[in-house]
Amino acid sequence: MMRRPAALLALCAALVASTQALAADLPQRWVSAGGALSEWISALGGEPRLVGVDTTSQHPESLKALPSIGYQRQLSAEGILSLRPDVLVGTEEMGPPPVLAQIRKAGVRVELFSSQAELTAVDENLKHLGSLLGAQAQAAQLAADYHQQLQALQAQVKQAQANHKAPGVLLLVGHAGAKPLIAGQGTAGDWVLRQAGGHNLAEHQGYKNFSNEALAALDPDVVVVSDRALTGEQALQALIKENPALAASRAVREKRLISLDPTLLVGGLGPRLPATLQQLATAFYPASTAR
Repeated sequence: MMRRPAALLALCAALVASTQALAADLPQRWVSAGGALSEWISALGGEPRLVGVDTTSQHPESLKALPSIGYQRQLSAEGILSLRPDVLVGTEEMGPPPVLAQIRKAGVRVELFSSQAELTAVDENLKHLGSLLGAQAQAAQLAADYHQQLQALQAQVKQAQANHKAPGVLLLVGHAGAKPLIAGQGTAGDWVLRQAGGHNLAEHQGYKNFSNEALAALDPDVVVVSDRALTGEQALQALIKENPALAASRAVREKRLISLDPTLLVGGLGPRLPATLQQLATAFYPASTAR
């Protein structure tokens, strides 16, 4: 009778030891390049492991206190290696490739994730992060919650569209209002507009510069502005000042300009998007939500 508890205790001790060994194998010092990716790491409880982030990693606010490795597309090996990371995580937007090769050569793991604006990419990214952090169950729960939030939003948008035509929308990404890029098909910006129930008037692929005249000719019902230098009302005013032809558009006349945080469009689909989509859907269908 005495042997069984002893054997059980030995088994428990072995399990604890193997769990600790597995945890020790997981990377402890992380550097992250890509806003959404850094947010997911934080949401999974991995923030204490972060020793550096790129300039697009602005949320949560606490990430701003970490050393910066610069912009995700223009990384330098020296800056990253000085932080002595076990792993560098980023999306296919991260680069340049010779820098990544140099980091790998120095013995640092480089783990790549998808920045595609698709739910399957969110699922895969969370699964990958969950295994690297030893937080698989938490990652699966976050993915399930994300799907649930988006399904609820889709039902709301469908209901609004039963009574109201989808507004023609443009998403402009700029810097202090100057030379905005229009988010076309296949971009995170396009995904955001469509999920919120907008009809993206831009038919080109990717992000593209437009002339003032071409911008005005599209005559959007709503303009969503994502400015890298300014926020809120300042960003909207700068856009109109720098692009006077836009002033005649229906969106400006009816004061249907909406400011969007540009970090939401970097590093894949992040955890703050469902709440943002809810706000956009409310702005796209004000009559429907007012009832």
